Amino acid sequence: MAHNPYNTDMDRTPANYQPLTPLTFLERAAGVFPEHTAIIHGALRRSYAEFYARSRQLASALARSGIGRGDTVSVLLANTPAMLECHYGVPMCGAVLHSINTRLDAAIIAFQLDHAMSRVAIVDREFMPLMQKALALATAKPVLILYDDPEFDGPQTPVKAPDYEAFLSGGDPEFTWRMPEDEWDAISINYTSGTTGDPKGVVSHHRGAYLLAQGNALTTSMQKHAVYLWTLPMFHCNGWCFPWTVSAIIGTHVCLRQVRAEPIWNALADDGVTHLCGAPIVMSLMISAPDEVKRDLDHTVQFFTAAAPPPEKLLAEMKAAGFEVTHLYGLTETYGPAVVNDWHQAWSELPPADQAALKSRQGVRYLALEQLDVFNPETMCPVPRDGKTIGEVMFRGNVVMKGYFRNPKATQEAFADGWFHSGDLGVMHPDGYIQLKDRSKDIIISGGENISSIEVEEALYRHPAVAVAAVVAMPHEKWGETPCAFLELRTGHQADTEELRAWCRDQLAPYKVPGKFVFMPIPRTSTGKIQKFALREQARAIPI
Repeated sequence: MAHNPYNTDMDRTPANYQPLTPLTFLERAAGVFPEHTAIIHGALRRSYAEFYARSRQLASALARSGIGRGDTVSVLLANTPAMLECHYGVPMCGAVLHSINTRLDAAIIAFQLDHAMSRVAIVDREFMPLMQKALALATAKPVLILYDDPEFDGPQTPVKAPDYEAFLSGGDPEFTWRMPEDEWDAISINYTSGTTGDPKGVVSHHRGAYLLAQGNALTTSMQKHAVYLWTLPMFHCNGWCFPWTVSAIIGTHVCLRQVRAEPIWNALADDGVTHLCGAPIVMSLMISAPDEVKRDLDHTVQFFTAAAPPPEKLLAEMKAAGFEVTHLYGLTETYGPAVVNDWHQAWSELPPADQAALKSRQGVRYLALEQLDVFNPETMCPVPRDGKTIGEVMFRGNVVMKGYFRNPKATQEAFADGWFHSGDLGVMHPDGYIQLKDRSKDIIISGGENISSIEVEEALYRHPAVAVAAVVAMPHEKWGETPCAFLELRTGHQADTEELRAWCRDQLAPYKVPGKFVFMPIPRTSTGKIQKFALREQARAIPI
């Protein structure tokens, strides 16, 4: 290798090299704009100075409890100030944040706690019964900390666990928090939906979180002091890294415990919300609200959506109500969105139907993503740029996960040939924009949540009357998609829709229960494989 004179006598030192971490965003915001409102939650207003001090207190309290580099801190929280503090305070002591989906069932939460080797669990009072059920099934026995959200108006069932505020009070608000020893250090672990077997733990590092958080600001054109409304669950891919993005632009987080139309419209109008993210169902919820709930807005609001593309009618209604909708796409393995449907001004002059067709495409890579393409997975050659030839969407860059925790085989498979294999099938248009066409693992996206068809099938197979079960996505006006179950019953056994629906409710989280049960001979190939493409076509024809 030729000698490079620019590498002579110029080494990395603390003066010219520091690990990248999004934790510095909060430190800077508190130093430059200490009195700026960082968090709004009901009547609560919290400044950046307070936000930073409380995050450091949390880090200090965890450190004093023996939590350090590489330990896992699990959280089962709604979109509350505590959840924001955990996104900073947990990694500030060197630990790894494990955000748990509040909609999961106890068995899956138990698996995650064990697999992540959880040491501490910070739990909202509303979800404490769920956590206690999970702990009864788990081997891991994390220290429980109870968070009482002032906006929660449910039952105050006594719980034997330290109070979150009391726990924080034992920490030092001036705590000298830990920079990562290496920007490759893990900052968080998030679990996939478990489409085949158990869920996989996706490990994100400080470097990727730093870059994706800045990429969000650049991609969404978030101005300084933007106001961001939390309709997207923060447990989902760490809120697409927006807990860190908002600090980078010294914006304001508006927390929302429950996604309901009236508080959304009130926040938009009263708090001056400029940006929010969510699935198409959130748009439908807002637009279908009664007129007395809706508010007139004096500014355009940027709405970023993923999952299934919104229908043309909904896009038109959102535009008329003062929203600009942009389609994003990504996976847990890419820290959330890494692809954006970058809009060309000329497209705004096209007929509404043409605009809706263009908006349904997933788009082009984020600035923070180095490469994005659609390949033939067998040959690893790019598919023709014709908008018709289907291949697998693949990613390469610094905002791709570190790997799957304690699962080297799955990591190697995901990174085969030097690309991250998404498992999503799509096409590449002549202008370089990708569009998804199917999901190779038959994921059903309902209200922005991933549902594994295999998990639902396994629940149905446990019923004594079910001989064969096949679950596919069925269009749903409200949720975008919902599971549709096709069934063959065992000879001599009987079961009807209500019995199977009740069975599934006992086995699965509520949003995973099929919306329809169809009893019929299930089509198969000559080798006996179920023809799910035929079932998907039939499901599309079923009345909602």
